[in-house]
Amino acid sequence: MTDRPTTEAGVSGPGSDPVPAPSAPTDLTETVRRRWWGWGGWRAEGRRLLEVTALVGLVITQPLLDILGRSPDFFLFHRADRGEILLLVALVAVVPTVALGLLGLLAGLAGAAVRTVTHSLLLGLLVAALAVQVGRHTTPLRGVPLLLVALGFGTAAAVAHRRWTALGRVLRLAAVGPLIFVGLFLFASPTGPVVLPLGDGGVAGTATGNRHPPVIMLILDELPLVSLLDATGGVDATRFPHFAELATASTWYRNATGVSGWTPYALPAMLTGRYPAESFAPHYSHYPDNLFTAFGGLYDIRAEESITRLCPPSRCEQPVTPEQGTGVLVRETAELLRQVTAPHDSRIDPEDSYRERTAEEAGIDAAEPVPTDPKFRWDSLNVNQPARFTSFLAGLTPSARPTLHFLHLLMPHSPWAFLPSGARYEAPEDFPNEGDGWVDLARARHLAQLGYTDRLIGETMRTLRASGLWDEALVVVTADHGVSFTKGVQGRGEDAIRAAADEVAWVPLFVKTPGQRSGQVDDRNWQHVDLLPTIADEAAIRLPWRVDGRSARQGPRADAGKVFYDRPSQPMPISGGVPAAPPPMAPHRLVGTAVGAVPTAGSARVGGLDAFRAVDPDEGVLPGMIWGTVDDDVPDGTELAVAVNGTVAAVVPVVAPEPGGRRFAALLADDRLFRAGANHLDLYLVGQDGQLRQLSIS
Repeated sequence: MTDRPTTEAGVSGPGSDPVPAPSAPTDLTETVRRRWWGWGGWRAEGRRLLEVTALVGLVITQPLLDILGRSPDFFLFHRADRGEILLLVALVAVVPTVALGLLGLLAGLAGAAVRTVTHSLLLGLLVAALAVQVGRHTTPLRGVPLLLVALGFGTAAAVAHRRWTALGRVLRLAAVGPLIFVGLFLFASPTGPVVLPLGDGGVAGTATGNRHPPVIMLILDELPLVSLLDATGGVDATRFPHFAELATASTWYRNATGVSGWTPYALPAMLTGRYPAESFAPHYSHYPDNLFTAFGGLYDIRAEESITRLCPPSRCEQPVTPEQGTGVLVRETAELLRQVTAPHDSRIDPEDSYRERTAEEAGIDAAEPVPTDPKFRWDSLNVNQPARFTSFLAGLTPSARPTLHFLHLLMPHSPWAFLPSGARYEAPEDFPNEGDGWVDLARARHLAQLGYTDRLIGETMRTLRASGLWDEALVVVTADHGVSFTKGVQGRGEDAIRAAADEVAWVPLFVKTPGQRSGQVDDRNWQHVDLLPTIADEAAIRLPWRVDGRSARQGPRADAGKVFYDRPSQPMPISGGVPAAPPPMAPHRLVGTAVGAVPTAGSARVGGLDAFRAVDPDEGVLPGMIWGTVDDDVPDGTELAVAVNGTVAAVVPVVAPEPGGRRFAALLADDRLFRAGANHLDLYLVGQDGQLRQLSIS
């Protein structure tokens, strides 16, 4: 038997049909198709995509949706609608997987070996990212050591995946994870009702009389009562003249306490009259019976909520601002992802994203008429006022129908960015708020922003008087909770509540009733569940549901005990009466003194220095904060004097090194020290003998 004649491509042999020569791929799609089928086909590529999906779900989808699901106030603050939230969820759940899948497909163009290596590399990096998150929560490792350990886990996982096919099967089964995470977000998280509301509000209250005065409610945020007090227990009229003026024209309930240190629990309790019972979103579908629904039948409602949505669309429509939309949500979520995946702990409080837009950013025109106080500079500092406050002021006008004016203003809540004059200043977001030196700085920044808040109170009273509403209106000014500046227990958590309840729980509360001409002090045991029944009584409205609070028109509580909630349904007893003011932060003897020529010694590296070179006070931004490091041989605790244009503005301690590398920071709160144009900054070490030695600055 003879061999059949062979043929070359395109040449016919004896007794054979012509054999066409293989043509070159005509386009990229054909190239990809042949590459894929050369690697085992679409099924193999699908298995790879499922494995990537599983790990992306664990590294990105689960942690982001878990945090966002427990943070409905994030969406409420940015006023995201259902479509925007669903789009964000889709982006979180789909886009990272699609991006990595496309990367793998593109790598496949270089051949099967490159595709396999790329897939192993992606799996290894995703496992390393997962190890960083797990390690940050279960080990003391941080930074480079944690990264090295995580990379070791990623490398081992990639090698194990190549050797044992069972690992791949487990990952492919886990690819259902993102669907589960999305389902939990939509149907089992506190944010779920924001996306899928359960109802449209409760029933309206009924009238108990014919006199329904205008109601003006201004709810401040993160304001301890003790921050306002002077040594005698009164409002410090020197630092906060407008709060002091308000106290002389209203009833000051000095023994008032908030219900919780967390606004999503505290504010609903204030506006429903009920203690927190469930970890619900501060949304009308969870709290259908509230101030807005009770007043909605008799009152027009102009509500400016910040991180709640208790007023249903049937009662009031929230105004729209530019600081919302998918772009803002994506930007903030990307920052959250960076924090979640970083190998170190973030100092940035998620609530610091609750920054009010300035009037300039929101495109709002000039404010109300300029106050008579020239130092207020409302006209030139209009770019600094929160846009929400401007809208609130514009609405304070008489109306034929009874009107409820409501504003929850995130002032003096952090992030701290305002000097008492209203000028803004820039500072790093990740400044520590704990430890020697830093706690005092945090309190000083808080008090400076409270000074600006005092000016907003003054502008509110001025507007009410100018419009004629002041005499006839019920005016309520209070705060939802305080905050601790006690070393070691700063903040609003359970430890702070137990150790410094006087700072966290006790808040200012001023109630001016219609026609009230003089002020008085009432030290009854007030708890903020009393707020709604008191307002309803004054407005002649009967609430159609049971409340836990008592109206101030009723007799005071016989029991002096109070409760506070770090978590819903878990009341913590707190005791005590009207708190005393903390020891005043006395200014250093050098502050305000002029400095001449002194010896030089050492150097300092300063952040924020560029802002001193061209200052324009009329722009409303000043270099009110500096920070930096000094030479390593300067002992911790050494005093550092900061002078602006030859006058000492602050004296701060040099503190121990920390991960950010900053060893000192100073608030320059007196804007009178600055001048238009170039300003000069000097730093001096203060010796134990009081002598100054100048540091060269870089």
